[in-house]
Amino acid sequence: MIYWQLFVVFLYTNLIGYGGGPATIPLMEEEVVQQHHWMTTEEFSNTVGLANALPGPIATKMAGYIGYEQAGIIGAIICLFATIMPSLILMIALLGLLNKFKKSQRVQRLSTYVLPAIAILMGQLAYSFLKTSMDSSGIWLSIILVAICYILIDIVKINVIFLIVLSLILGGFFL
Repeated sequence: MIYWQLFVVFLYTNLIGYGGGPATIPLMEEEVVQQHHWMTTEEFSNTVGLANALPGPIATKMAGYIGYEQAGIIGAIICLFATIMPSLILMIALLGLLNKFKKSQRVQRLSTYVLPAIAILMGQLAYSFLKTSMDSSGIWLSIILVAICYILIDIVKINVIFLIVLSLILGGFFL
């Protein structure tokens, strides 16, 4: 019965919580603390603090933790699935719709307009990362790292995923 309750609570909060993870926190608090008494207000506040400290979407981190606390690994999996299910269903439906009309002039025009905006956002993100790197590590080390990454990706043709893992290992070693 707990598995079903966990599924319904996290599906409900993520269907109703328009605006992303932060919008679902008050709904989760109402269900988890007030309705089901799975946690105290203090425990829930600590969970929010922990979830904010870790990288990634807050709703999934909270769902996984609360599910694990209530019903172990299976509970965590159920809560995570219930949390991502609304977005997953919408994405599959929208991709199916987009695929159905991919030859449409409107859809092709939409892609033409959206791709430059995505490129600009990615460029802005890369600039932000570079600026943070220069502020924390210095300009020369940042330029050297960018040059090494460019050479490894563009000339050596190393897989980007391998480079990310290598960067995480090196960052963990030096930090």
